[in-house]
Formats: sequence, structure tokens, C-alpha cells
Amino acid sequence: MRFELAEMSPSIRTLTYALLALMAGVGIAALLGIAALAIPALAMLAISAWVWLRFRPTAFVVTPQSVEVVWPLKRRKIRRDTISAVRLIDRAELHREVGWGIRVGVGGLWGAFGWLWTERRGVVQMYVSRVDRLVWIDRRGTRPWLITPARPEMFVQTLHGPFTPAGELGQVP
Repeated sequence: MRFELAEMSPSIRTLTYALLALMAGVGIAALLGIAALAIPALAMLAISAWVWLRFRPTAFVVTPQSVEVVWPLKRRKIRRDTISAVRLIDRAELHREVGWGIRVGVGGLWGAFGWLWTERRGVVQMYVSRVDRLVWIDRRGTRPWLITPARPEMFVQTLHGPFTPAGELGQVP
């Protein structure tokens, strides 16, 4: 079953539009003859393309053997037998779970993608486009994942049967 990356939350959408407007303004200024902005405009374009193609996943595909994370230029599989639990959590519960954190990777342009270094859980693999309706995936022997698939309740159900309310650690069969 395929789950697209969730639609951006309003705060992330606003930040993304502001960044895209800034990049467009720099690009237009460079095209209108402000030569000093040509290199920054090209750098912004390259960074945006890199984020879109290599950092921002497009979908999460659940199969009997794995959860496949799909980007335009790469794919990564999480074997289901390495998943010990999966649950839907909110922002407040995330804070209780991990404490404070520092993002390492992309933040702001279409979401937050990469690593989240946290006070209580260490490094968390993070691919989120929203600040609510987050899916937490615990894995045996390796770092947990935090993702935002569209239809997160169905994503959780698909991985382990009936929906587990936030706060209950449901074991994956």
C-alpha cells in the first residue's frame, strides 16, 4: 500500500512559500542585471533541487516485508522485522518522548528532512512535512524514524492491525 508524503501543515507551507518567494526575488534580480546575485540565485536553485530530489520523500510504501521510503532519486527499505513498534503521536508527546532536539539536515523548505538529534533518544531519522499527526517507528538495534505519511492512521493500521491511539506502544506482528 502506498502512502504519499502528507500535505504540509500551515506553518511549514508559509515558511516554504516565503523561502520560494525569496529565491524567486533573487533569481529575478539576477536576470534583471544585478550580477552579484547570479551566483546566489544559482546556488539557491541547486539547493532547492537537491532538497526536492534527495531529501524530501514522495511516498512510503508498505509491503509484507518492508516499508520502502521513496524519493525521486533514491529508495530505502526498512525491513518490517526490524520494526518493534509504530504509533501515531502529536507534537506534545514527541517533546515528552525525545526532550529537546537539534535538526541536522533540511528544515523549512517543504518540511524537515534528515536527522533529529535528541536529548533522550539520540539520533532520530526524520522525514516530516507536518507538525501534527506524526508517525513514530521504533526499530530494534537502530535509530527510530519519525515520518508524516498521508492517512497516518491507516499507515499505522497497515503496519500492525487495529489503530493504536497515541501514547500506546503497539507491537508490530
